[in-house]
Amino acid sequence: MNYTASEVLDFVNENDVRFVWLNFCDIFGNQKRISIMADELKSAFETGVSFDAHAVKGFTDVVNSDLFLYPDPATLMVMSWRPGPGRVIRFYCDIKNPDGTVYAHDTRNILKKIIQRCENLGYVCKIGPECEFYLFKTDQEGEPTDTPLDKGGYLDIYPLDLGGDIRREICLTLEEMGIKPETSHHEQGPGQNEIDFRFSDALTSADNLQTFKTVVKTVAARNGLFASFMPKPLINLPGSGLHVNLSLAKNGLNIFKNENDGHSPEAECFIAGVLNRASEITAFLNPLANSYERFGKYEAPAYVSWSPQNRSQLVRIPAAIGERVRMELRSPDPAMNPYLGFALIIAAGLEGMEKGLSLPEASQIDLFTADESLTKNLTPLPKSLEEAIELAENSEFVKSVIGEELLNRYSILKRKEAKDFTATSNKVEFYKKEYFCFI
Repeated sequence: MNYTASEVLDFVNENDVRFVWLNFCDIFGNQKRISIMADELKSAFETGVSFDAHAVKGFTDVVNSDLFLYPDPATLMVMSWRPGPGRVIRFYCDIKNPDGTVYAHDTRNILKKIIQRCENLGYVCKIGPECEFYLFKTDQEGEPTDTPLDKGGYLDIYPLDLGGDIRREICLTLEEMGIKPETSHHEQGPGQNEIDFRFSDALTSADNLQTFKTVVKTVAARNGLFASFMPKPLINLPGSGLHVNLSLAKNGLNIFKNENDGHSPEAECFIAGVLNRASEITAFLNPLANSYERFGKYEAPAYVSWSPQNRSQLVRIPAAIGERVRMELRSPDPAMNPYLGFALIIAAGLEGMEKGLSLPEASQIDLFTADESLTKNLTPLPKSLEEAIELAENSEFVKSVIGEELLNRYSILKRKEAKDFTATSNKVEFYKKEYFCFI
């Protein structure tokens, strides 16, 4: 809901709110938080809450280390697992400089600007993520192990699926917080799960995805488990994807149509734009060295291609009718910063519309088993973080969306990560040390 600051302050006074979480994320999407007492919230709306931005990876240097958080009143959410007395509410925040100007590397604001560009062209973008994750057992000290919760497979039920009660608790918690889950089920891997929630505007969807990760990890920990959003936590088993379902509305009507009716020219141009820039934005959709273990295996794409329904493609058009018709981008994984990822995807599609790009012929084959003679003319997705970063660095498109300075900061830190990975003699140990407990 689009609460105003005044309405939020009334809510705080009337509902025994004592603690306020001010959430934001770094340029890689890692969530950060400052907690303030409720009587400090009015001041936070007016003058912000300062923090040491030099201590946040990728933000500022030590000479100019102060930035300020301004809570966005529209993002008010009650933390349902923190009941009264002394209730807790949470906001996502705008990040500003000491002079009150918007901080250039606030990735949430970058997405806002792309949404505004979309609306200026007469379109409203809706996004519905499908997020996969693993549940692992913990040891006697409560530390994560790499032993999955169960041995279930796709759509299995109890007793093969032992995650049903956890998914139920996650869905109920999300509902209490105003996020509407649509489906949940066991995925292909042992201990692997998926929960999908309802389409929202792009900014709300990115906020909700960040909240979703927090809820999943909190509910798992409360049940003595560890939830991992690492793209490939078990090297020889299915990876976890973040499939991005996207539609565009013009004058209240979805411009995507089902296969029988044919796609509108605008929708085809949008898809063509996403395909055209897919390789250049992969470093942001798949930001870890571990991300590239997914591609080409267990229904994760390996080429820049599209077709209706076919799950081996980068983009597919799922079978649906009416307002539920959309494109599904299958390459992203849960480690991405959703604000940057969504901004780049939408901007690529808008560029396709503005330039009138033609949608290439659909690839109506199983790319997981196809002979090289059938795939040799397709553009492969980057095969490593190093390759993906190089493509991003050379992309004028990426620079135009996120800014050259942010790209440089992102690139420097990711190049070091890629270099460290290349130097390791044991990639599984590298993944465990660098990612497993942090993603």
